[in-house]
Amino acid sequence: MPKNLADLAARVRETGAELGIALDGDADRIGAVDAQGRIIWGDQLVMLFAREILQRRPGSTFVSEVKCSQALFDEITRLGGRAIMGKVGHSLIKVKMRDEGAVLAGEMSGHMFFADRWFGFDDAVYAGMRLVELLTHSPHTLAELYDTLPVLHNTPEIRMDCPDDIKFEVVRRTVSHFRGAHSVIDIDGARVTFPGGWGLVRASNTGPVLVLRFEADTPARLAEIQALVETKLGSIIADVQAGIGEVERRP
Repeated sequence: MPKNLADLAARVRETGAELGIALDGDADRIGAVDAQGRIIWGDQLVMLFAREILQRRPGSTFVSEVKCSQALFDEITRLGGRAIMGKVGHSLIKVKMRDEGAVLAGEMSGHMFFADRWFGFDDAVYAGMRLVELLTHSPHTLAELYDTLPVLHNTPEIRMDCPDDIKFEVVRRTVSHFRGAHSVIDIDGARVTFPGGWGLVRASNTGPVLVLRFEADTPARLAEIQALVETKLGSIIADVQAGIGEVERRP
């Protein structure tokens, strides 16, 4: 969360450091900020690492998850790599990496799984050293590399309360409603593609919550997609709670 990196960002700016690295309590998730105090999110770190790896290992496979920016998958494809979208969760990611022969996987949460020169598990200390190594061999600072990343507008992870006993039915109906008029990836919830962006609705693995995220080309389109999905989601939840049957599918 941004607030957890606020002190690190302030310290980096105060000292004139090129980057700051943060670890979670068991050191399996990495957070990073550049010299301006800007957070380098998990999907952005994967993009930076993928650029370097693909120079050495053309055509390599990378795995990420449904909450990550479309820019990540598009960038890997543009560079000649193979980008695979999988489910959220470190155990699921590791299985997907093994099955696909991936050299790297990463989650928005900061879990980085290197199977390139490492063992394929999420070690944030190692990921931090790979970031330092990348910068050591690059003519660019982290802030300069940040400025080369694709620019899209997105929300943070949004958590909506939803009882455990209905959350999966709500997601199922969300998939059913949007499918047909829109492309829907349903490997882990409903990731719905709209012109100019996408929206995600998935059931949390750990609690009575729906996890939402939205991304678009412009702030205005982002607001439109978010409003459309959240409005429909509200009516689906109300229908499920009231015991009303399958919602009608329509655009």
